[in-house]
Amino acid sequence: MKKLVETIPNFSEGRNPAKIKKILACFENASGVTLLDHHKDPDHNRLVVTAAGEAGALRNAVLRAVDTAVKTIDLRKHKGEHPRIGAVDVIPFVPVGGTSMEEAVALSRSVAKEIWLTSRVPVFLYEESAVHPERKNLPDIRKGEFEGLSQKMKDPKWKPDFGGPSPHPTAGAVAVGARMPLIAFNVNLDTDSMAIAGAIAKAVRHQGGGLRYCRAIPINLRKRGIVQVSMNMTNYVETPLYRALEMVRSEARRYGVTVTGSEIVGLVPLDALVQSSAYYMGLEDFSAEQILEVKLGEAKG
Repeated sequence: MKKLVETIPNFSEGRNPAKIKKILACFENASGVTLLDHHKDPDHNRLVVTAAGEAGALRNAVLRAVDTAVKTIDLRKHKGEHPRIGAVDVIPFVPVGGTSMEEAVALSRSVAKEIWLTSRVPVFLYEESAVHPERKNLPDIRKGEFEGLSQKMKDPKWKPDFGGPSPHPTAGAVAVGARMPLIAFNVNLDTDSMAIAGAIAKAVRHQGGGLRYCRAIPINLRKRGIVQVSMNMTNYVETPLYRALEMVRSEARRYGVTVTGSEIVGLVPLDALVQSSAYYMGLEDFSAEQILEVKLGEAKG
């Protein structure tokens, strides 16, 4: 069996079709790499790409995409609702298909070093790849965003793992690391109040005393006239999607607000949806093995 790695790089561009097309082409035209999904959002002004392949091929595709983004995205002119520190904000590598976490970490560090050498963009290692404990959590690296990066990097504690003491003038910096699967799960509210969305996000996220494996921030969807609680679920087994959704609903009721819908950005493990289906339908002892398409896939395999 081939050893595979998944990557989900986030680019700070969700509005310009020509720039998005160039970035996607780096994965679409790469031998040994499969572009699994992409999600662009004009409010977030962000492109999330999901691709997989063998380590060497995936490494080359990611580096081409980084080079493209650095040459085409100017963070000095970038405005969007999602926090970011760079033209390429974050590049996680997820071990799948027989790949170990140790191998994913080695790949991430190799890519990080090459990004600095070829694109001159400073790199911070995070999650399982982190060398410094204070950099393990991505929100800590993003704090201050691109606009505060120059001042932040003057602190010796925030010297990048690869690179000099200053951010790239237009592309900022990038966080690179290896991690387990993460689900980007957003819940929309029928209000335009960022204060309410912020209060709910604070209550739901672990850092605010909420769910253990949930990170949450408020997002303003200006074009739709509503706000959103944008969540990263870092362990969907221990903190299921339905639990996060129900907690957002519960907190929203305090403010006379209701949930209008939700979305998953990128791909999601089947088991995460099975959990939610079983919860909302009251199914007992239900598993993915009872799904017709799963059994057909096993038969074909």
